[in-house]
Parts: sequence; structure tokens; C-alpha cells
Amino acid sequence: MNNSQQRIHIRPAFPKDAPALLAIYAPYVEQTAITFEYTVPTIREFTARIAHTLEQYPYLVAESDGTILGYAYAGPFHDRPAYDWSVETSIYVAMDHKTSGIGRKLYDALEAALKAQGILNLYACIACPDGDHDEYLSRDSISFHNKMGYRFVGEFRQCGYKFDRWYHMVWMEKFIGEHSKTQPPVKRFEEVQDELHKIRYFQTAPEPY
Repeated sequence: MNNSQQRIHIRPAFPKDAPALLAIYAPYVEQTAITFEYTVPTIREFTARIAHTLEQYPYLVAESDGTILGYAYAGPFHDRPAYDWSVETSIYVAMDHKTSGIGRKLYDALEAALKAQGILNLYACIACPDGDHDEYLSRDSISFHNKMGYRFVGEFRQCGYKFDRWYHMVWMEKFIGEHSKTQPPVKRFEEVQDELHKIRYFQTAPEPY
């Protein structure tokens, strides 16, 4: 592990982080099929996305020496109340810091936050090439989620069209809690931040949202 990795800490995102996060996300939109978005969002739109997520769910950034190197967040799996204990997870790491361990730290912190909230089921919706890989998409994300304990649960074939070709979409799942007949309600992310100090590289946000 190099010195840069040792200095990495995880903290909650702020809406004002939008320019830095968008700089990480934009190459994924423009150069890959990892996201099926065609157009890079505006700063205003991306800021609104962050703020909306933080109303209920974790939105975390990985930072080293004041520079954001990646981010991860959760969102509703479905809007119906019976799905409250399930979320969809997403993660993006700066292109020049992939395979550096940042993704694992982000997902470990995200999982701890979600578990503290009372979330039980994590779902990842992952774009998948037709074959091992092409110039826009590999199976690296599937492999990463396997290593993080997710399991394959389904595939939608040729459901996404980008760069003049069709891509599949796979769903992967991970359980992080006990399913009960009397399930406690889910807490909001801001209610559980004080419980996350046990993660040695997690830092509580220094200012309110």
C-alpha cells in the first residue's frame, strides 16, 4: 500500500462536491458503457442528485490530501414501501486510481452505513458486454462485486444501446442483515453517522448539509 492510499479517508459528500464528483463521472459517460447515460449531467443537475440522495441514503467520497478520488452511494431499489429495506448501490473511482483499493474502502464504508440504517438487501445493476469485453466495457465490475460478496441473480440481455452496440445488464445481490417477521423501520443516513466512527478511515462530515 503506498502513502497516498494510507492517507485515504471516507466522508459523507456535500452538494458542493458536485464539480469534483462530476469530473470523475464524466469520462465514464463519454468513454465507457459502464453507465448508460449518453450526456454528462450539468453541475446543477448533479448537485441536485447528491442532495436528493442525502435526504435518506449515504453518499460517500474517498479523499486523499484534499482530493476526491472516488465516490459511492445508495438509492432506492424501488419506490414502494415494501422495498424500504433494499437499496441499489453505485460506485465510481477516478480512472487513474482504479485497482488501488479505493473501491473496497468505499464499499466497506457504504455497507457499514447501510447496515446501521437497517438496510438488509444490496443490489448492483451492472452493464455487461456480449463476451469477455470490448473497448467500452469489461467484466471488471462484475468481478469486483463478486469479491465484495455479491452474488449473481439475473441478466437482461441486449437491453442497453450505446456506442452503436447492444449491452446486457446483470443484477447482483448481497444480504447484510437478518430478515425478521417484525422488521424495524429503516433509519435515515444522518441518524446513524455517529455509529460509523468504528471504521478507522471514516470521518464525520465537518459541516452540515
